[in-house]
Amino acid sequence: MDNMNTNLNTQQPQPDNLIEVRNLKKYFPIKAGLFGREVGSVKAVDDVSFTIKRGTTMGLVGESGCGKTTVGKTLLRLNDKTDGQVFFEGKEIFEMDHEVLRKTRPHIQIIFQDPYSSLSPRMPVGEIIGEAVKEHGIVQESEYDEYITHIMQSCGLQEYHKDRYPHEFSGGQRQRICIARALALNPSFIVCDEPVSALDVSIQAQIINLLDDLQKEFGLAYLFISHDLSVVEHISDTVGVMYLGSLVEYADKREIFANPLHPYTQALFSAIPVPDPTVKMERIILEGSIPSPANPPTGCKFHTRCSRRLERCSTVVPKQVDINGHMVACHLYYDEE
Repeated sequence: MDNMNTNLNTQQPQPDNLIEVRNLKKYFPIKAGLFGREVGSVKAVDDVSFTIKRGTTMGLVGESGCGKTTVGKTLLRLNDKTDGQVFFEGKEIFEMDHEVLRKTRPHIQIIFQDPYSSLSPRMPVGEIIGEAVKEHGIVQESEYDEYITHIMQSCGLQEYHKDRYPHEFSGGQRQRICIARALALNPSFIVCDEPVSALDVSIQAQIINLLDDLQKEFGLAYLFISHDLSVVEHISDTVGVMYLGSLVEYADKREIFANPLHPYTQALFSAIPVPDPTVKMERIILEGSIPSPANPPTGCKFHTRCSRRLERCSTVVPKQVDINGHMVACHLYYDEE
């Protein structure tokens, strides 16, 4: 496994991949005592690898606390990494100096879960959207007003909204403001951190369709983090499934929804409601509760809740197996050497 990781870390990024994440780790220290001595760590992201091609969407799903948001923030360098590599357009983000990172920032943006808390209540919408545009010199000063108006209209907002404040808008409109703020910097990659989970169902559909339209118009790539599997199935091209900081399965959307391989993915997908009362749901109920990421189980992290566990699952970390482009980390799919 170590040799495989070494080879992965030394090979050059592929030109058609906008984002490449290789063996990414992010551990948060646990401190205790009078002097704050480090006594352990929370393994929020533990050896995660995936790629996102230009103009495509990767959905990232999993239970609360599995590390999805930490992945998004770390690959944007909003968190420092513990180990691994993150490439954007072939350049390692964590090796960029201050000046190069500053020039790269506009191209990698994030849309947060709660649109209200991520908007300054003291600034009108026009300034919120345009603040970073001025800072990074995205357009000339003579074109600024027209540019902001164009971005707002692209996101379903009107020019007269410029002078209004966030509290004057509905939840869906506030999320449109957040999308416009990200879009105004002319990004090529956006992390969408559960962008519709705080919205009504009818508004969710409008925001998802807006993100879809903007992707087609501007060629955007998304990392779409969500609990809602039906939304992920609608918007994604590829899907990754996380459990306790690890990516247990990763494949093309159609493949993973039609043929989930990992027992955790199968249990997760069995909870998706089917809009047909004649179809009997075969829900897979997981035993036990999620272990602590500060003290994860040895071997396969999922073995404490898995009904199909083998003897070696409790001691040996499963390899990631490629089955015709369908990646899965599970002992069920390879023989122990």
